[in-house]
Amino acid sequence: MGPGDRPARPLYTAAERRRRDASPWTLVQGVLAPVQFAIFLVSLALVLRALATGQGQLAAEASVVVKTLALYAIMVTGSIWEKAVFGRWLFAPAFYWEDMVSMLVLALHTAYLAALATGALGAQALLILALAAYATYLVNAGQFLLKLRSARLEGAGTGQPQLAEALS
Repeated sequence: MGPGDRPARPLYTAAERRRRDASPWTLVQGVLAPVQFAIFLVSLALVLRALATGQGQLAAEASVVVKTLALYAIMVTGSIWEKAVFGRWLFAPAFYWEDMVSMLVLALHTAYLAALATGALGAQALLILALAAYATYLVNAGQFLLKLRSARLEGAGTGQPQLAEALS
């Protein structure tokens, strides 16, 4: 019997699903995620413009700071959500790999803030660091979208209301 022969653990147990649906942090996450993505898109455009033209460096730098603050907000509230649903602040089995990649995303964004504050990197290197942080953010956002889809599909079989349905 190999790993493919074992039944997959559902993303949420019935109790976890009830806690998820009852938690106000579920809605907070549902609002913060698209807000953060919108900030990311604006910031990405500003960073790419600054790299391509050499213009708008300050706007690009400020936008990465705003994006990082949005990331911190979603990470803090996400850990509160994870505690409310799974009883763990981070690294609950259902979200282990998403949380692992989130740590890399946080590290790169924080490195950007440190480099900006200390002047450790030149303007172009700072923007390249922002792009590295943004690339990991995109991977992480993709992980969470796949997890949301999985939860929706799993919930469709149980007749339970889903966050994705509530937000659409």
